[in-house]
Amino acid sequence: MTSQEVKLTVEQPAPEVVQQIEEVIKEVEADVPKIKKKTHKDWIPKTELGRDVVEGKYTNIHEILKKGLVILEPEIVDYLVPNLKEEVIYIGGSPGKGGGVKRTATKTTTRMHKSGRRYTMSAMIVVGDEDGIIGIGKDASAEPRKALEKALYQAKLEIMPIKKGCGSWECGCGGNHSIPFTAEGKYGSVVVVLKPAPKGLGIAAHDEAKKILRLAGIKDVWVKTFGQTSTRNNMAYAVIEALKKLSTTKGDI
Repeated sequence: MTSQEVKLTVEQPAPEVVQQIEEVIKEVEADVPKIKKKTHKDWIPKTELGRDVVEGKYTNIHEILKKGLVILEPEIVDYLVPNLKEEVIYIGGSPGKGGGVKRTATKTTTRMHKSGRRYTMSAMIVVGDEDGIIGIGKDASAEPRKALEKALYQAKLEIMPIKKGCGSWECGCGGNHSIPFTAEGKYGSVVVVLKPAPKGLGIAAHDEAKKILRLAGIKDVWVKTFGQTSTRNNMAYAVIEALKKLSTTKGDI
């Protein structure tokens, strides 16, 4: 390679090219605010409850839940619970290498039509603030991403408060790290029993059940399951049913 060829390869781009690049960069920077992720600040409420929240009539999600008001807009939850977290329940599965099942975030259902097979993806998501608020949602769509979005939307509409405490005879600290008493939930063939546990034990449960209990704010609990627990839909709903029992005591009926 000659010295002249080397000089040509390191030659600076023409001024016209530099100007075009700068113009493109300015256009991209101008579009950044337009492609920002939408937040609750951009939310325009459509229901009376949503307008009350924006006007400041309700400043805490517990006020709405205590009155038994129906939440029809997930933005209400985003507005009042900014630290809300979410977890995907792996309800689907595909054959793994060497046998077994590889769990997936969506479950595929096939229906036969005249035009051929049609596939539907269903997904399940749990949301919670890790401090007594929990919600679960399940929905379906033709696309996995859309199914997850719809499940998240539904989970925010289904939030509920749960009661925490320390009902373990081994601990008796009077804190809120566990549950106040034993609770049982049933959904389908699955039965889930939650029992108070001493501080430091952790969540003795299946991985998917751990996600729900962790988001609910429970740090120590014994979990016993019966039935076809491999059907994760039913197991997740059974855990939710058991958590509901914590807020229903004899004096509340």
